[in-house]
Amino acid sequence: MDRFESMRIFVAVAEAQGFAAAARQLRLSGPMVTRAVAALEVHIGARLLHRTTRQVRVTETGQRYLLDCKRILAEMDEADALAGGAHVVPQGHLIVTAPVLFGRIHVAPLLLSFLQAHPQVTARAFFVDRVVNLMEEGVDVALRIAHLPDSSLTAVKVGAVRRVIVASPDYLARYGEPSCPADLGQHDALGSSTTGGPASPWLLAAQPGQGDKLVQGPQPRIQLTFNGVEVGIDAAKAGHGLARVLSYQVRDAVAAGHLRIVLTAYEPAPIPVYLVYSEGRSAAAKVRAFVDFAARQLRAHPALNPHAD
Repeated sequence: MDRFESMRIFVAVAEAQGFAAAARQLRLSGPMVTRAVAALEVHIGARLLHRTTRQVRVTETGQRYLLDCKRILAEMDEADALAGGAHVVPQGHLIVTAPVLFGRIHVAPLLLSFLQAHPQVTARAFFVDRVVNLMEEGVDVALRIAHLPDSSLTAVKVGAVRRVIVASPDYLARYGEPSCPADLGQHDALGSSTTGGPASPWLLAAQPGQGDKLVQGPQPRIQLTFNGVEVGIDAAKAGHGLARVLSYQVRDAVAAGHLRIVLTAYEPAPIPVYLVYSEGRSAAAKVRAFVDFAARQLRAHPALNPHAD
């Protein structure tokens, strides 16, 4: 068995966290999968997997090697696809990443429509609330909600979202609506943190309409912090306090009257939304076609127009 096939088997075992599951996925015998990984470990001279009777875990060395394998295999697949004409007709496997909630609301429907129009393309959606390294993790296209630093990646702007503060009508009826940032110190709030640490301070404009000049004023009392924004939104809808979120995350709840946006005049400037992809992959038709398709759809969506709400 050649090295590249052994690498594919190792990636399958690592992702499935088991030899039997990887064997079923690859339609290979269990002993063949076990021998391939063992031969790879002998060749490298290091243990890639911790094996027990109950689970398989990737070692620290294996984690680094796993990223390299994914990158190398993705480049090989790309080269094969280009040689086979994928630069003309969209085909091959497309990997797309996005923040979890944005991915569920917007990217998943886009991907389903795109795949219906391009039957020679298969795809994997990778929704996670962290910045994914496209090259290291073999990802073709990423949706990012951020002010991007300069890099070698190609970025296509598709819109912008607002960072807003919301509360339920019931909460505002009981405790009053804040009219300026200084009023926040008199309110309870729900915090969110994707890192597991404390919630970030709430920064607002010092003067109405100056969203590019933010200051940290009195902070609300955050008694509970969640690691998922959806839980905080549900708590805000139930009247437990203010929540600071992105506008697309609560658009439906605001439209339905379950939440109200407050302090709109003091909001930070809108945050741009981009589709990002590696220039090295830009010649592939699957990437160009998806970016063009997704950009058209997203630019037309009112959730990405900060002046539409």
